[in-house]
Amino acid sequence: MSDTITIEQRFRGPARSGNGGYTAGSLAERVPAEHEPATVEVTLRQPPPLDTAMTVTSAVDGTRLLVGDQVVAEAREVEDELHPVEGVAADVAAGAMASYPGLRVHPFPGCFACGPDRVEGDGLQIYPGPVTGRADTVASLWVPHASLAVSGDVVDRGLERVGTATTWAALDCIGGWSEDLEGRPSVLGRMTARVDALPVVGEPHVVVGARLRRDGRKTFTASTLYDADGRVVATAQHVWIAVDPSAFN
Repeated sequence: MSDTITIEQRFRGPARSGNGGYTAGSLAERVPAEHEPATVEVTLRQPPPLDTAMTVTSAVDGTRLLVGDQVVAEAREVEDELHPVEGVAADVAAGAMASYPGLRVHPFPGCFACGPDRVEGDGLQIYPGPVTGRADTVASLWVPHASLAVSGDVVDRGLERVGTATTWAALDCIGGWSEDLEGRPSVLGRMTARVDALPVVGEPHVVVGARLRRDGRKTFTASTLYDADGRVVATAQHVWIAVDPSAFN
């Protein structure tokens, strides 16, 4: 079986390609899974093109996103245990946002998730700043906007929720900003995530990210999204690849 995914301009990361988390999440929700909630690993093989219908194919060895015969991304369910990054209070996350390095210098200022050029209701406006007293940890508040509600998602108590792709996007860049993206620009190479619940529109959330280690051009990070009651909504791990931003903008 096959279908298509098109990443619209709104959901860009760098100027000429899709946000890695949004693209990965769009593919992840099409992976046939044996467990619920599923833990899905997505590997990006090349920058996801914008406004281009990409074909999704599923086989026993995984699910692929293709442009012609070129593989853009590959996804599969995995058994990995994802450990949440320790949360912080909402006021701590709000305070951290004021020190977001991307407000000064940003390799991809139009990024859907963390770009300072995006206005409310257009981008997520997740601005991860350092958490005082916790090395290599960043945090941000995030209030999901009604424009991102998925169709037909009026659920318990009449709440609306955003979709899987948006949830993955919220978990994406905050991991990168736990590294020095200002001095070491990077793009997402791989993301593994588990979504326990979809975020509620209009409800304040806290998202935290942590750097785990470096290995050459690669940086390994983690992130977790918490709801207003401090419950884990979703959690992820990432592999970032250091790049020259001019190759992507």
